[in-house]
Amino acid sequence: MKQQLVDKFQQIYGDGAVTGIYFAPGRVNLIGEHTDYNGGHVFPCAITMGTYALVRKRTDNRFRFCSLNYPDQGVLELPVWELDWKREHGWANYPKGMICTLMKKGVPVACGMDLLYYGDIPKGLGIGSSASLEVVTGLIIRDLMEIKDLSMIDLALFARLAENEYIGMSSGIMDPFAIAMGRIMRSCWIPVIFLMNMHRWSCRIRRLL
Repeated sequence: MKQQLVDKFQQIYGDGAVTGIYFAPGRVNLIGEHTDYNGGHVFPCAITMGTYALVRKRTDNRFRFCSLNYPDQGVLELPVWELDWKREHGWANYPKGMICTLMKKGVPVACGMDLLYYGDIPKGLGIGSSASLEVVTGLIIRDLMEIKDLSMIDLALFARLAENEYIGMSSGIMDPFAIAMGRIMRSCWIPVIFLMNMHRWSCRIRRLL
């Protein structure tokens, strides 16, 4: 799988080393569906299906987004100052939203990137595909910008903020938290009211390369 994705990345973006390959899982929920955005408890776990993301740093301030799940949409190229939400950008609004949210909260994004995504989460099942996209993008920004004090809980909170304020969905913390904090053979009991009180903001995610 990894080599196939690298080959596809180089086919789309040209020869040259890939800076990193990342993966974020999807999630399922055992107890507490639709209670996270009301302050109730939830009990999700990460799954083996998820989102792969390959990245190459650029020497300019332009971003290129491409998804193997939407080949007909091709490559979307934008400068960093034009990452605002647009309906016609479809799926790319999710990684764009995460990047914009991080920048809005003071995370420096000092260079552009070429990004290729591939997800094996079935569409329309409600098991975290959008949060998986956001969290894996946040992890890439954290690594490439070397933001050492940005925790996985921070990334989950920022992903929720991207959904709420950039995408415009009134979703809760369950999806991004389960995706960011999931571990093999573990479920996550989430006291949502505690995380909601962290709003002051001053499976497992893993790096594969």
